[in-house]
Amino acid sequence: MQPQRLRRNFETVAFTTAVPFTDDTSGVDLAALADNVERLYDSGARLFIPCGNTGEYYALTDEERVAVVETHVDATGPEAVVAGGLVGNVPEVAHLASAYADAGADAIMLMHPDHTYVHEEGLKAYYRRICDETDLGVVIYKRGRDLPREVLVDLSEREEVVAVKFALDDVKEFAQTVQDADGEVTWLNGIAERYALAFAVEGASGYTTGIGNFLPRTTLALHEAIENEHWARARTIQRSLRPLEDLRDDPGAGGSVAGGNNVPVVKYGMDLAGFEGGSVREPLVDLGPRDREIVERHYDRIEGTFGNSA
Repeated sequence: MQPQRLRRNFETVAFTTAVPFTDDTSGVDLAALADNVERLYDSGARLFIPCGNTGEYYALTDEERVAVVETHVDATGPEAVVAGGLVGNVPEVAHLASAYADAGADAIMLMHPDHTYVHEEGLKAYYRRICDETDLGVVIYKRGRDLPREVLVDLSEREEVVAVKFALDDVKEFAQTVQDADGEVTWLNGIAERYALAFAVEGASGYTTGIGNFLPRTTLALHEAIENEHWARARTIQRSLRPLEDLRDDPGAGGSVAGGNNVPVVKYGMDLAGFEGGSVREPLVDLGPRDREIVERHYDRIEGTFGNSA
């Protein structure tokens, strides 16, 4: 797919999909995954990011990652775009990107760098080498301040870079980055529905979603409202979804690390909506009873209001 066309295809909601495991979590339930993805596609989803953080990337083997990407390609129709997540040193990334290409992916999403120490010039060289190593579109994922603005500005001019997922809770920094970047890259709000309106005003053409795994039509309705500048409806939908997003930020029962609930909330919501969510792998734990009750309450409320989860 041509870079310019890919950029346009990223101007929407990017579904960062969760992965259902077998009962003992020793394997990926690919049949259940295919059913989930097919239902999302039938609900209107057209942009998929498997093997992201919601997809428990770091808990998967490379073999599982490739199988997950291939399942997304096979379970969707011709209008779908699939961007598989990956990270590591350049040879590792190039090898996995090649496998994703063979599986039929359209792009790769380079997860936030997992190196302990980085340098701006080294980061530029790292991303440039990866761009040189693959024919797939490249999405850059910014999740922390150790991927500085100047690196994103530099990369925005690479033809291979089709989008940037900006997942930092800093609208001011996002706005300045968009203003400084001369490239034609598509900007994605990487912190989902809670800040979709604010980031859209500052240049985000789309956003990534986790709760879209079980409320696909609701989040697509939010994007449609924003795209058409129906701000009152957009705020209504956004505020309806926000309690679930806030719960995902919580550590979880007995925990102290922010975000421990992130994936478990999504997976439990999927179970409620008739998708296959199931258990998480270590180092995550499943949702506690109190938090399950909260998800149930908000899911029922949203369904009662919008009635269009799947």
